[in-house]
Amino acid sequence: MGLLSGAVALSFRKGSRPHAIAGTVFLISMLTASAVGAVLGLRNSEMDNVFGGVLTFYLVATAWITARHKERETGIPDWVGFLVGSVIAVFAMTYWAQAAFSKTGTRAGIAASSYVLPAVVALIAVTGDARMLLCGGLHGVQKIARHLWRMCFGLFVATASIFLARPQLFPSLLTRTHLLLVLGILPLILMVFWLVRVLFTNAFRKIPPPYRIQNN
Repeated sequence: MGLLSGAVALSFRKGSRPHAIAGTVFLISMLTASAVGAVLGLRNSEMDNVFGGVLTFYLVATAWITARHKERETGIPDWVGFLVGSVIAVFAMTYWAQAAFSKTGTRAGIAASSYVLPAVVALIAVTGDARMLLCGGLHGVQKIARHLWRMCFGLFVATASIFLARPQLFPSLLTRTHLLLVLGILPLILMVFWLVRVLFTNAFRKIPPPYRIQNN
């Protein structure tokens, strides 16, 4: 459901009713999947999955909150998000360092490299949170960009979890032709495309506030 609704949301005009409906389905799907993944990871002592699940929940939730905010608006959920993101960043960096300097190169049975992505992404996201809170909220293209990259990264987690982490589920031809790799990283490619369009062109600058993405 997360994959399908995410693909639909990307396909429709941003701020349109179909985009909003697909975005809501994506939100519910990803929050559910990431929460279950984090709980199962904790039960199985798979801390990389715990960090990945909580990070995905945090990114998708804060992206949705951003879309609901008015211009230059912040609230308690933003502070909660900042605290959650900070905790993820601190713990992921701690596990990363402990694994890197251990004799086995692991921490909790997980290689140091598995902690890199959640640590780096959490640091980037928390830095954005801090900037937003210090500025008293975002407006215009800044608001759109924040919503966009967090939702796209959430979709990337879904595609990577299927196409990259479980290639055995698909015909070997898809692996040999690198189609699974393309499908796995496609949300990141689209994220870069849309961020460039939002931040460096006039495509979204002429839309008067409040931006229609608030209808999501």
